[in-house]
Amino acid sequence: MQTGLTEDTIQKMHDYESSDLSERQKMALRLADKLAFDHRGVDTAFVARLRLQFSEEEIVDLGMSIAFLFGWGRFIEAFGILPDSWQDESARPWEPGK
Repeated sequence: MQTGLTEDTIQKMHDYESSDLSERQKMALRLADKLAFDHRGVDTAFVARLRLQFSEEEIVDLGMSIAFLFGWGRFIEAFGILPDSWQDESARPWEPGK
């Protein structure tokens, strides 16, 4: 597994479907999108496509990582938890322009 992301790769993730990212990377991003916006859309056809790119263990690891990150994000937003390094008057990521 590669570690670290380049700025170029991060930029490609904004429109990953039309990017030159690998099919494996695109499937990971599709899973993240499905879990975030359409979890009921993870049907047998989608899982079959995942299995072309990932082992069962990788699918579980990837899904759990995605679910944890989304859940953690919702938790810190719900409770207004801010990193110590943020200033009191800084805009929160979920409150642009505040």
